[in-house]
Amino acid sequence: MGYKPSDLGMLPEAWSSVKFGEIVKVRQGLQIAISDRLKTPTPTSKEYITIQSINRQNQDREYVESPSDRVICSSSDVLMTRTGNTGIVVTGVEGAFHNNFFLIDFNRSKIDSIFLVNYLRSSRVQHVILTKAGASTIPDLNHKDFYSIDFPLAPFEEQKKIAQILSTWDQAMTTTERLLDLARQQKKALMQQLLTGKKRLVDKNGVKFQGDWHRTELGELLDYKQPTPYLVDSTEYRDEYKTPVLTAGKTFILGYTDETSGIYQEELPAIIFDDFTTDSKFVDFPFKAKSSAMKILVAKKGVSIKYVFEAMQMLNFAVGGHQRHWISIFSNLVVPIPSKEEQEKIATVLSVADQEIETLQSQLDGLKQEKKALMQALLTGKRRVQIN
Repeated sequence: MGYKPSDLGMLPEAWSSVKFGEIVKVRQGLQIAISDRLKTPTPTSKEYITIQSINRQNQDREYVESPSDRVICSSSDVLMTRTGNTGIVVTGVEGAFHNNFFLIDFNRSKIDSIFLVNYLRSSRVQHVILTKAGASTIPDLNHKDFYSIDFPLAPFEEQKKIAQILSTWDQAMTTTERLLDLARQQKKALMQQLLTGKKRLVDKNGVKFQGDWHRTELGELLDYKQPTPYLVDSTEYRDEYKTPVLTAGKTFILGYTDETSGIYQEELPAIIFDDFTTDSKFVDFPFKAKSSAMKILVAKKGVSIKYVFEAMQMLNFAVGGHQRHWISIFSNLVVPIPSKEEQEKIATVLSVADQEIETLQSQLDGLKQEKKALMQALLTGKRRVQIN
């Protein structure tokens, strides 16, 4: 099977490079003021599909009275956000869709919907969509720009086969995501039981712990160090470098540095604490830090730092104002604390739960990478499939 040049690069001879404008039509949805939305359905109303209602499945539903057929979607339709978070592709929803969506109409005897959805979600097409939507405060993709995007029109049977392969990866990712969510819920339940003393573990002799717990300020359990000696000099990070650069926020590992001095490795494990947001991370490997707005927390004698870290995650503390928190506020908060032996036993149980979560997260990341590589190969025709 040979290849030929096209606007999308080299394509199999049986494929064509076409513009979306040649093969699809898009419809915009309905803009309804909040005051005109219904809180309960009627016999002639439809659920109002917004990006918020899709992202927050547990929020109250909203409904639109007697919308026209033109703005109603079924579960088999393909929607894509055109403004704001442009490029989010949605399927499996039913109702009257918001004006921020395009509904993409296409000939289903020529284009497989799963093939189309995967193509729209591919990193290359997402980049094209965001570029055409513009870099203003609110990106906006118009009909004309959407229609100008190239599409690799493969033979229908080949599209279906590619879609079937990619769906297998989707199913595996969905299963892993459910297991990951379950593992996180189970750890949360364990924390509620073990860190409050409602459930007591057994000691090395198999006897349930009996000693009293105390409520102790964090500052009595942890010492702090300023991060200044460990700050990274250059932000030229590369994956092949050895030492991670950390932040206590959601990102955690910002990148890797080749700097060899000022690496924190004296007292590990430790906790890194964001002095402004109060976010914290448990660290058991050498690192460098990005921000001076951080404290490095280490355990005092007779204290399990893993136990204290987990107890800190249970604190219900609302951050107020832009100020540093550890010295003046957070170190004065109290946590329940059992004997050192019971602390370590609880920490061990929670570490096992962490390992299960990390394993599932690693599996999920691997599946995502594998699917990304498959999409790159299959949706461009670089890798052909066998049609039965």
